[in-house]
Amino acid sequence: MSNDVNFDSSLQDRLRGNLQRHQLREHLDKGLTQAAVCVIVLDSDASLHGADPLSETATASDRKQLLADIPGLPTDNDLSGTVEGTAGGAAVLLTRRTSKLKDHPGQWALPGGRVDSGESAFEAAIREAQEEVGLSLTADALLGRLDDYPTRSGYVISPFVFWIDGELEPIANPNEVASIHRISIRELARPDSPRFVTIPESDRPVVQLPVGGDLIHAPTGAVLYQFRAVAYDGDEIRVDELEQPVFAWR
Repeated sequence: MSNDVNFDSSLQDRLRGNLQRHQLREHLDKGLTQAAVCVIVLDSDASLHGADPLSETATASDRKQLLADIPGLPTDNDLSGTVEGTAGGAAVLLTRRTSKLKDHPGQWALPGGRVDSGESAFEAAIREAQEEVGLSLTADALLGRLDDYPTRSGYVISPFVFWIDGELEPIANPNEVASIHRISIRELARPDSPRFVTIPESDRPVVQLPVGGDLIHAPTGAVLYQFRAVAYDGDEIRVDELEQPVFAWR
């Protein structure tokens, strides 16, 4: 598409510069379990990376059922539950968690997980990227950090932003990752993104990031929203007070 964001050194400099100017907000003193995730920026091709296996493996009825718990949706919504057709140009790596996982099966995620004893959040992010999507990230690939996000399930997530070139190809670990997707920055910058809805269980707004025919919620949606706003747009926004939908509280 003509409005794809070019994956080039100009974008790399833009992301790095905006992240370096960002005043980081941390939440490491709240008694929460520490975790880390990777926002991995890479190139994408609409024809090579635009498919979503769920379009072939799940019926339309199955996909609608996946959307049933999303708050604020009209019953006649036209969402498909897939992210088909969202690749093209500079993109970020998104995974769909396998249905075999105990926590948050089938949900959208960034590569990441709990920080193990004796390791830093940065070391955990690198380890998880290797374990989940087979990418060997290094400190040289780091562009910067985004704010910590405290979750309803008792974690505080530290997001690290990496840049990788075409020599590295992600490979899904089938024990954790059902599918890997490249979501274009163009898609993250849609004019209808983000959405905010209210729920009776909280006085905080639930953030929803429209991607393809689905809505991505916090924590993943919050991290990607701040990546777009801070790293790409150069705005100063906070997301740690944005709410998760109730299905993600567990």
